[in-house]
Amino acid sequence: MDILGGAPRVLGYPRPVVAQFGADATLRCQIGGDPHPDVIWERKNIQILSEGRYKISEEGKAYLLTITGVTQQDAGQYICKARNSVGETYAAASLKVEGELLDNNGESIQSNSNEIDLTSNDKPRFLIKPLSLRVDRGEDAAFSCKIWGTPLPEVTWEKDGKKLNDIFENSHFSVSIQDRGWFQLKIYRTRMPDKGVYTCKAVNSYGEALAGAVLLVEPIPEREDSKTSSNSHVGSQMLPKQRGGRFSLSKLAEEPPIIPSKVKKFVVTEGKHAKFRCFVTGKPKPEIIWKKDGVPLEPDRRHLVFEDREGYYTLKVLYCKMQDTGLYVCAASNTLGNTLSAVHLTVKGPAVRFRRTLKDVEAKERDVAVLECEVPDETIPAAWYLEDQRLMPSSKYGMEQKGTRRRLTIHDVGMDDDGVYLCEMPDGAKSIAELAVKGTIVRKLPRKLEVLEGENAVFCVEVENDEMEVHWFKEGLLLHETHQTILKAFGKTHILVFVNVAYHDSGIVTFVAGRSKSSSRLKVKATKHSPPICPVGVKVDIERPNSALFSWVPAPNSQTTTRSMFVLERKEIGSQEWQKCFTSETVTSAEVSGDSVPCEGDYRFRVCCINKYGRSGHVEFPKVVHLVPGPKIHKHLQGCEVMEGEDAQFSIELSAPMVGTWFLNSSQLQHGGRYSVQLNQTKHSLVIHEAGTADDTAEITFIANGVRDSAVLKVKSAVFKFIPLSDLESSKRVETGDTIVLYCEVTHPFAKVTWFKNGEKLQVSDGLNIQSDGKMRRIVIQSAEASHSGVYTCQTSEDVIKFNVDVEEPPVRIISPCEPEVELTHIAPERLELCCEVSQADAPVRWYKDSLEVEESPNLILEVDGAQRRLVIPLTTVSDKGEYICDTENDSVAFLVNITGKYKETYLAGKPIVLEVEVSRLTADVKWLLNDKEIEQSSNITITEDGIFRHLTINSPTPNNSGKYTCDAADDKIDFQVKVSVDFTTNYYISMKNNYEYHFLPVPLSNSTKVVM
Repeated sequence: MDILGGAPRVLGYPRPVVAQFGADATLRCQIGGDPHPDVIWERKNIQILSEGRYKISEEGKAYLLTITGVTQQDAGQYICKARNSVGETYAAASLKVEGELLDNNGESIQSNSNEIDLTSNDKPRFLIKPLSLRVDRGEDAAFSCKIWGTPLPEVTWEKDGKKLNDIFENSHFSVSIQDRGWFQLKIYRTRMPDKGVYTCKAVNSYGEALAGAVLLVEPIPEREDSKTSSNSHVGSQMLPKQRGGRFSLSKLAEEPPIIPSKVKKFVVTEGKHAKFRCFVTGKPKPEIIWKKDGVPLEPDRRHLVFEDREGYYTLKVLYCKMQDTGLYVCAASNTLGNTLSAVHLTVKGPAVRFRRTLKDVEAKERDVAVLECEVPDETIPAAWYLEDQRLMPSSKYGMEQKGTRRRLTIHDVGMDDDGVYLCEMPDGAKSIAELAVKGTIVRKLPRKLEVLEGENAVFCVEVENDEMEVHWFKEGLLLHETHQTILKAFGKTHILVFVNVAYHDSGIVTFVAGRSKSSSRLKVKATKHSPPICPVGVKVDIERPNSALFSWVPAPNSQTTTRSMFVLERKEIGSQEWQKCFTSETVTSAEVSGDSVPCEGDYRFRVCCINKYGRSGHVEFPKVVHLVPGPKIHKHLQGCEVMEGEDAQFSIELSAPMVGTWFLNSSQLQHGGRYSVQLNQTKHSLVIHEAGTADDTAEITFIANGVRDSAVLKVKSAVFKFIPLSDLESSKRVETGDTIVLYCEVTHPFAKVTWFKNGEKLQVSDGLNIQSDGKMRRIVIQSAEASHSGVYTCQTSEDVIKFNVDVEEPPVRIISPCEPEVELTHIAPERLELCCEVSQADAPVRWYKDSLEVEESPNLILEVDGAQRRLVIPLTTVSDKGEYICDTENDSVAFLVNITGKYKETYLAGKPIVLEVEVSRLTADVKWLLNDKEIEQSSNITITEDGIFRHLTINSPTPNNSGKYTCDAADDKIDFQVKVSVDFTTNYYISMKNNYEYHFLPVPLSNSTKVVM
């Protein structure tokens, strides 16, 4: 309920959603409120979170719940709840999933229910709900339903909220349980009191489920020979059973005679209501007939017949006329007997009578209906009512006064215009007539229906044709049948039942048949509590400049124990939305000025009363009020809190451009100096520069034409402290030549600091810069030297922070080569030179070969040339291959050296070429290859063995013998590059070592063996 401020309210109720199995479904609810409400979605009192298959989103004031890949388990009712600091509200949305269901026996079940829940095998649920029935009086009626649940649920049946054992004798009904979850209620030899709403409730330890159905019992026309007539009473009838399933009426007993002296008297003024109640007990439940002057009364617009919540059988005669005077009898009968109670009603006419009263009128839909009467004097005004609704002149209702005649013209007559109309004079005298609207809907809905929470709300209409397309709506949303919403058609009769209603089921119910519609307001009241009653005596005074005074009187029989609020609402002419403009718990008047409306226009006003149980109807004030808005504050001044020395800023935004004035503690401020005052269309701003502690708690006020707003300035004293440093920031280790940056942060941007080194104050100089940027303080030394080492401090008036700086010589680095590893292939016996460059000319280095430090020798020279470091082997052999490392204290580089045999061009003038190798075993088997092809011994090629030596001799070399010669053993091989030419020769010995593997190693030169390579 929206009693105060901007409590959440539903702007657009969720529409029922029908989705195919496996598709996505989105439920949407529009909610407004101020403050912005928190909205959640629930199902079965469990909050739904935005995860998995559920996605909760927001689009402006629309709140969406999207379910991906819906199944039958997702079908049912979802609740959208909204709450803010003022109040809360909620709305229900239903999801129906179309597709087949299979029960546990594999049978196909087409579910029409939104409430089916297959997520658990335990909680009861209806697989097939009971169907509504229509039977002739005396026939049997049977309701069947199929229920699933583990353990098997206990099932109870009720009629109109009462247990069957309390209203039926045991022989009149039976309840049975059949195979595979079927339950049945059977009623034997139905009687007229048996009609109503039957509910089946299934309960087990995991929960409960509820479903309802309607039973209509049609009377059978009596045969002429069974009728009994009487001047004073009518005989009581019963139905004995006959063969063939049909029944005939026979007289059981006469009604007891009426004793005039015991008849109660009741007097009512014309236009008032008369209410008669009789209390009858009996089992089986009695059949009640109300009669007037011996003639049974049929319920109509002015005669309501019902059983109230206290068990009384009630007849209510609305808007009594003179012709309602007579004897009213409540006749009760069952199979055991009958009884009656009587009362005499007298309807008195008013002191001042109408010259001519209203006459009943009959009109067709969309025609014009005219009601006319004559008052005693042409100066007497008259008010028109449709039952309890005051009618005002409009395009729908035309009201005329000519002399003593008073005329009401109803345009475009619809079924909702069918009802009782009253013309009332100021003294309370009323003339009453009924307008009967003839059209598609033969029997319309009641104008309103009130039920208690937990009861059933039943609506019944009758149309002129059997085969008509009809629809039921609630609050504009199309209704579908569920276990607790029954939609049933019996020929021309259509029935809607809300089973076990809750408070949120209240709303407008509409039945539509073709172009015709009939509406009813359903009001669900909290048990033993009622919504407030509408205020009365509304008046409006518009004789005021740009304002109006509204007043009203609380209803005479309003509740006094429950806190209620009066709510005054406005609506601009042409708009459909009412806006709240005043609320009060005790005040019964309110003045509304132009300053309270958003724009100039003509406005209507209405008032109602609300409490925690509901809202009364609205009473609309009779006059239209023209209002013009004054200037408004669109954005108010906000308080400002700054530190000492900072600027304080204030701004205000108005609804229209105008000149305004700023004040500081009642002193008017002018633009200039410490104050900057600006106007930009509707926005006014003020800046107070460098606020001081004297400005603390000062009141800043802005005043314009009809507008005033204030805010407070708070100025906090500045505390000049440092924000603590990390260990990395407080201890600096830098290398010579690097930049030194020392920085810290203070708590206030205006803090002044002083820098010291080893206790001496620092000044800006070449190479040293002192900087300040906001809260940041720093010194920068462009190129560090050893003399810059020391303890630096930064001090404010209240704090000090320390830095330890250590400037070190940079480590020795190897500049070239830049790669950590270098691979080299070298041909023996050429000179080998390994070179690297270090970052410092005087830096020492060490050389290693295969992890062993090398020493200088005639065949290995270490050279230093400035920053160059070299290792030189003048005459290489295959044994010089390996990993060489040049190492400093902080860096190193590795040279991976591979040595291969060198090839020489040699010319042999008739002398043979001998290639010799030494192997590690006497028995080693080797083969010789030329250019990777095996060499066979021939007249020019001789292959010999001498112990561990293997020889290949080219007896007469020619250029054709040039190429790569290979001596290949099982585990090793060696290559010789031979080129025959006319230049020179070089002599080599080739030897081998190792005992168990075949390896080839060079041997010293010898004059006895010549090998051309």
